[in-house]
Amino acid sequence: MPLSEHEQRLLEQIERALYDEDPKFASTVRGGKLRRPSRRRRIQGVALFVIGVVMLVLGVVLFSTSTAGIIVSVVGFLAMFGGAVLAITSFGARKKEAAAEGDAAQGAATEKERSRFTSRMEERFRRRFEQE
Repeated sequence: MPLSEHEQRLLEQIERALYDEDPKFASTVRGGKLRRPSRRRRIQGVALFVIGVVMLVLGVVLFSTSTAGIIVSVVGFLAMFGGAVLAITSFGARKKEAAAEGDAAQGAATEKERSRFTSRMEERFRRRFEQE
C-alpha cells in the first residue's frame, strides 16, 4: 500500500531531521558494504556451534525423559544459534569503525536539540495515533 502525499512529506521531514540530528546514526542506518567477520570471530562461532550440537545430542540421548535433558537440549540449541550468529555477523567491527568515525567528525547537534527533536517526534506520533 503506497504512502499518501502527506505521509511521504512527513517521512522526508523525519529523514532530514535525522540526518541533521545524528549524521553518524544516519550513515549507519543508510548502510554500506557488508563486512566479513574476522577469522577469530568465525572460529569462536564455529566452536560455540559445535559445543551446542554436543549439548543438544547429549540432552536427547542421555537424559531423554528427564527435565535435565530438556534443559540441556534447549541450552545446546541456544548455543548453536548463538554460535551461528557469532560466525556470520560482524557487529564488533562495525562498532569499532563507527566509534572511530564518531571521534573523527563530531556532530554539531547538542543534547538540547536532540531532546527537542525527540519530543517533536513523540508528539507527532501521539497525534497520528489519536487520529486513527
